Amino acid sequence: MERKRWECPALPQGWEREEVPRRSGLSAGHRDVFYYSPSGKKFRSKPQLARYLGGSMDLGAFDFRTGKMLMSKMNKSRQRVRYDSSNQVKGKPDLNTALPVRQTASIFKQPVTKITNHPSNKVKSDPQKAVEQPRQLFWEKKLSGLNAFDIAEELVKTMDLPKGLQGVGPGCTDETLLSAIASALHTSTMPITGQLSAAVEKNPGVWLNTAQPLCKAFMVTDEDIRKQEELVQQVRKRLEEALMADMLAHVEELARDGEAPLDKPGAEEEVEDEEEEEEEPDQDQEMEHM
Repeated sequence: MERKRWECPALPQGWEREEVPRRSGLSAGHRDVFYYSPSGKKFRSKPQLARYLGGSMDLGAFDFRTGKMLMSKMNKSRQRVRYDSSNQVKGKPDLNTALPVRQTASIFKQPVTKITNHPSNKVKSDPQKAVEQPRQLFWEKKLSGLNAFDIAEELVKTMDLPKGLQGVGPGCTDETLLSAIASALHTSTMPITGQLSAAVEKNPGVWLNTAQPLCKAFMVTDEDIRKQEELVQQVRKRLEEALMADMLAHVEELARDGEAPLDKPGAEEEVEDEEEEEEEPDQDQEMEHM
C-alpha cells in the first residue's frame, strides 16, 4: 500500500500528515488523511486533534483534509475578535441620572455625595408628563357598540344624556358621547368643561383638546342642579321603600317559622307518650313496696 507522509506546516513543529489511498470497494481512489504527533500518536479526525492540542492552538480555521489554514475563516475570526475588543473598550452609555451607590463592604447602602460648581441650579421635571401616556385622537370611539349586561344576562338600559350635551368629531353618536363622558369622569381629575375652542368644529383633528371628552362646551345652570337633586331624592325614596318592604317580608318569614312547631299534627301524641313514661316508674315503685 502506497503511503505518503510529510510535515504539516499548519501544525506545530514535528507534526506529520499522511494520505492513504483506498484500493478496493465503492470508495476506491478515496484518500484517508491521518496526522501523527511528534511522539508518534495517530489521529483520525479533527475533534481528536483538537482535544489533544487543547488550548495551545486554535483549529477553527484548520482544514483537516488539506492540512492548511483557511484564510477566509481566519479573517472572520480576526474581525470578530476586533469587534468584541472595541465594544469592551467603548462600553455602553450610562443614561441613568440617579446618584451612584458607594461600593463598600458595609451592608448598608451609602449614597455618594454630589459636588457641583453651581449647587443652586436645579433640574425641573414635570411628573405629569412622565405618568400620562399619549393617546390616539378620538380613542373614545373604540367604546361604541359595547353593551353592559346584568347578572341575569339581560341588557342594561343606557342612561339618557341632557339635551345640552352635543358631540364633536366625525361620526360622534350619542353612545360615543356617553362613553367619552363616563371615561372622563372615571379617569380624569380635571373639571369637565367640553371643547372650549370654536375652531374644533372646523378641524377637530388639529384643535381637539385631548384632556376633554368629545362634546361641545356646556354650562351647568341652577335649573340643572335642581333637576338633578329631585332625581336623587326620588331614587333615594324608592330605595327606602324597597328596603322597608324587604325588612317586613323578612320579619313575616321569621314569625311563620316560629309558629310552625306548635301546629304540627304529632305534637299532642308526643306529649301523651311523655306522660305515660312518667307514670310507669310510679307503678314499679308500688310493686317493690308490696
